[in-house]
Amino acid sequence: MTVQTQSDSSQSAGNGAAVISLQHVDKGFGGKAVLRDLSIDIAQGESVVIVGGSGTGKSVTLKHIIGLLRPDRGRVLIEGNDIGAMREVEINRFRQRFGMSFQEGALFDSMSVFENIAFPLRRHTKMSEDAIHARVEECLAQVHLSGVEDKRPSELSGGMRRRVGFARAISLKPAILLFDEPTTGLDPVISDVVADLIVEMDRTLNTTTVTITHDMKVAFKIADRIAMLYEGHIIEQGTPTEFKASTNPIVQQFIEGRAEGPLTAEA
Repeated sequence: MTVQTQSDSSQSAGNGAAVISLQHVDKGFGGKAVLRDLSIDIAQGESVVIVGGSGTGKSVTLKHIIGLLRPDRGRVLIEGNDIGAMREVEINRFRQRFGMSFQEGALFDSMSVFENIAFPLRRHTKMSEDAIHARVEECLAQVHLSGVEDKRPSELSGGMRRRVGFARAISLKPAILLFDEPTTGLDPVISDVVADLIVEMDRTLNTTTVTITHDMKVAFKIADRIAMLYEGHIIEQGTPTEFKASTNPIVQQFIEGRAEGPLTAEA
């Protein structure tokens, strides 16, 4: 496995053109640098998992990909389009190519499951109510949750709420799926069920998928490639097999979850 430096981590990944390309991205808040010369390319149909400790910039990276944040330096290209150079109205239209599942589902508690999934369809399309009903049922079937349309999120288990969030994320048939800590707060068995579902969705929907997670078991299961963020940039990346075989002590400490090593709570 090759350790990824700041220069070689910008090389195109896998086969085919990069659908997502972060090029020498810097981002800071309040004088504190979060991303430092971050570069990574993600190919069409690839499932990439970004791992790293808390505060290393994983969520900030995801927000750059979807255009919620703009880089202080560098570029973010999505399907060849510089998203950081777009006007807000253009970004809002372009975001329909994304499906994003937020931590813990981020559902509207005041709405039923049906209304949660129908929300983006009503907001961004001119579909008839009959077509919306059919699409909601189709999305729930894809996440193995048929028959819960009339329930409220509070009536569902944590794993079920997560799957409803997935159904909403795929409602507009996105080309790119983004998962933000999809198994946070779930027990190991349900986490494995969610991981299996992400793999299934990735294959059946033919999307390009980016996931951020602390859960290495999930990362190894769903990823075509794993990239590790440390001090604001990618320090290493490779297939799950390559990543497990890394000789980088930071990577090995993170995989094993050891307190002893170069990663510290203070860092």
